Amino acid sequence: MAKAVGTSRPRRQIHANVLVIGLGRFGKAIARELMKNGHEVLGVDTDEQIVQQMSAELTQCVKADTTQDAVLKELSVKDFDSAVVAIGADVEASILTASLLLQNGVENIWAKSNSEPHGRILRQLGVKHVVFPEKDMGNRVAHMVSGESLDYVPIDEDFVMVKAESPDSFNGKSLADLKIRSNHGVTVVATSKGDGQYQPAFPETIIQKGDVLVVAGQTQQVDKFCAIG
Repeated sequence: MAKAVGTSRPRRQIHANVLVIGLGRFGKAIARELMKNGHEVLGVDTDEQIVQQMSAELTQCVKADTTQDAVLKELSVKDFDSAVVAIGADVEASILTASLLLQNGVENIWAKSNSEPHGRILRQLGVKHVVFPEKDMGNRVAHMVSGESLDYVPIDEDFVMVKAESPDSFNGKSLADLKIRSNHGVTVVATSKGDGQYQPAFPETIIQKGDVLVVAGQTQQVDKFCAIG
């Protein structure tokens, strides 16, 4: 039986109803960011202590076992715009929860995966968005540590967006002159003078030494671009 805790919060502009199942570090981070951005969040976990801890931060927090179909029906999961399955080490619970959510009509599911086999099963079930937090963060940090980029964000399986310092050879030239898309197969999305203020990139944008470029493209092309001296 699901038990609701701390359900009263001031009303605000609501953009989406999101169900977050599993309130470990990953689930907490997602739930808090969703609340920060004005969404309504129902957090679910099997740990009473975690539920009590998060009850003051979320719209509603519930102790429940989401591997039980009756519990999901009681929570009216079909009424949510999206669901996040952030269950950690219990792969069986993650897979069963995702399967039951799909059976109950929840289509927009984001599920955390701890391994490639786990992720493959989730995709085979029909989960549209499978996330590999540890792997994705490892890739991101590796590119930053190696000096290839200032930041590295995977967008899709073979598409990334990075922040990189402009090569010295670009100094004083416009993006139109550099023909970056045709010469390097990537797109400069925005530029900054290194002060944290970014402006959209246009063909007439002049690149100066020390500028930071936000570049998007396929992984291999972006990696080659970041290696330009």
